[in-house]
Amino acid sequence: MVNTMQKNGIFNEEQHASHCRYFSADFKKKRVSELENNLVTVSDICKTHKVSRTSVYRWIYKFSNMAKKQTRQVVEAKSDTKKIGYLEARIKELERIVGKKQILIDFQDKMIEIAEQTYQVDIKKKLGSKLFSGTGNPGTNMDSK
Repeated sequence: MVNTMQKNGIFNEEQHASHCRYFSADFKKKRVSELENNLVTVSDICKTHKVSRTSVYRWIYKFSNMAKKQTRQVVEAKSDTKKIGYLEARIKELERIVGKKQILIDFQDKMIEIAEQTYQVDIKKKLGSKLFSGTGNPGTNMDSK
């Protein structure tokens, strides 16, 4: 039956080998200890050793000192903390960028104000006023010709 399945490509020995692995109790205890000391996360163990999350949680239930004492431990808090830290850093960066842009806008407004006073020309475009062509006197509309 296995040979037929291998010929048809349904069964792969490499896949079968990964599902039939056994880990020693010492190995499991060591991983659970690493979890309890916040050295690794459940996700790290799953990726590194190609183990399902269910298996890791079974190890925790069976070998954890905290589980025996009926103490709860938040296992994935570190990843949430990293995510929150990243988001807070991103917010600070964006606030810094917005601050720089606001300073630039204030500077440009002040420069326009100084230029208007110096040259007695209305540089700011008023909402609702007609736009004039760039040549000739500013008071002359080229469309009227």
